[in-house]
Amino acid sequence: MMRRTIQARRLEVAFRIVVVCGALFLALTVLAMLLYPGGRVGDPNSQGYAFFSNFFSDLGQTRTYGGHANLPSLILFCTALGAAAVAIAIFFVSFAALFERSTAARMAANAAAVVAIAAAVCFIGVAVTPWNLYLQAHNDFVQWAFRLYLLAIIAAAAASLRAPGFPRRFAAIFGAFALLLAAYIGVLTFGPAAGTPSGALIQATAQKIIVYASIITVLIQALSVQKTLLA
Repeated sequence: MMRRTIQARRLEVAFRIVVVCGALFLALTVLAMLLYPGGRVGDPNSQGYAFFSNFFSDLGQTRTYGGHANLPSLILFCTALGAAAVAIAIFFVSFAALFERSTAARMAANAAAVVAIAAAVCFIGVAVTPWNLYLQAHNDFVQWAFRLYLLAIIAAAAASLRAPGFPRRFAAIFGAFALLLAAYIGVLTFGPAAGTPSGALIQATAQKIIVYASIITVLIQALSVQKTLLA
């Protein structure tokens, strides 16, 4: 009983860190957008950040399309992605610790944790490879980050379904997000090229939806764990 109590307290702290990191990502990306000098595909001299036309990665450029220095937004962008990576890694590792009594569920959750850590590393890779300097590496990290994240979400949903008595809403939320993420990967892979204004509009809008949905999903699940499983 003592061991379980200590473990529950540790998990509670871990999920609180997830919530803080997720909230930090949201706040820092908004601030980075407010500080972005301007410039986007097809209009390098535009002012400010266009939410539906600029990409998240534009915040991480060393210089904008118009040649302006972008250090404040770059620092905030890198910090935000670092916080998101920490949130993802801690969430999935901590989530796996909830499945002690079911071997099948524990195996699926452990697989989700391993893949999620790999996805988190790729998200950090996105941050440290500004696309205006390392375009190919940046794009590769983006592609692998979301593909690995999809696998982690599917494995976590499977774990939720395999554990007897585990609340099914966790699997439902994971499943809904997995469908959304799979659709985004389709747009990212087969959608219009981002090098044109119309293509950038579609790709950047889809990216905003999936990035914020990713963080919000983790926040919802972390808060739900605290409220229903660790209370």
